[in-house]
Amino acid sequence: MRVIGIDPGSETLGWGVVEGFGPRYSLVDFGTVKSSPKQPFSKRLLKVYQGVEEVIDKYSPDALAVEDTFYAVNVGVALKLGQVRGTMLLLAEKRGLEIAEYSPRLIKQTVVGYGAAEKHQVQEMVRVLLRMKTAPTPHDAADALAIAICHFHHAGMKTKVKAAEERG
Repeated sequence: MRVIGIDPGSETLGWGVVEGFGPRYSLVDFGTVKSSPKQPFSKRLLKVYQGVEEVIDKYSPDALAVEDTFYAVNVGVALKLGQVRGTMLLLAEKRGLEIAEYSPRLIKQTVVGYGAAEKHQVQEMVRVLLRMKTAPTPHDAADALAIAICHFHHAGMKTKVKAAEERG
C-alpha cells in the first residue's frame, strides 16, 4: 500500500509519500507546495490542487491521509485551511483514492507517543521511524509524513471494524 499524507496549508502545503503494510513502511518521497500570499486565494487553491495532483500522478498512492479539522484562534485561518482540506478531499475522490482523516492529537500520539508533542519531536520521530539520516524539513513535510505513518498504524483497525460491522 502507498499513502500520501497531506498537511494542509494555503501558503505551504506539506506532502509525504510512504509505502508498506501495517507497522512496516518506508519513505518514498516528501516535499511542499508553496504559493504566494499575494495571490488571490482561489489561485492558491488551484496551485495546491495542481501540485498535489502532480505528486499523485508521479507516485500513484492508494490512499490519501489528511489532518482533520482543528480549532484555530483565527477564524479566517481555520476557514482557509478547511478550504484547502476540501480541495484535497475532492482531488482524492476524483482519483478514487481511499481517504482517511486524523486529528492532530492522534497523529502526534501515534508517531511520538504524546498527543501534545512539539514540531521538532515529530520531525525527529519521523526521522527514526523512516530510517532517515536527517530529520525531514520543513516541518510541513515532516507533519505530512507523520500523517501517512499514522494511517499505516490505524488503517488496519478501521478495516477490522468495518468488516465486523458488515458481519453484523
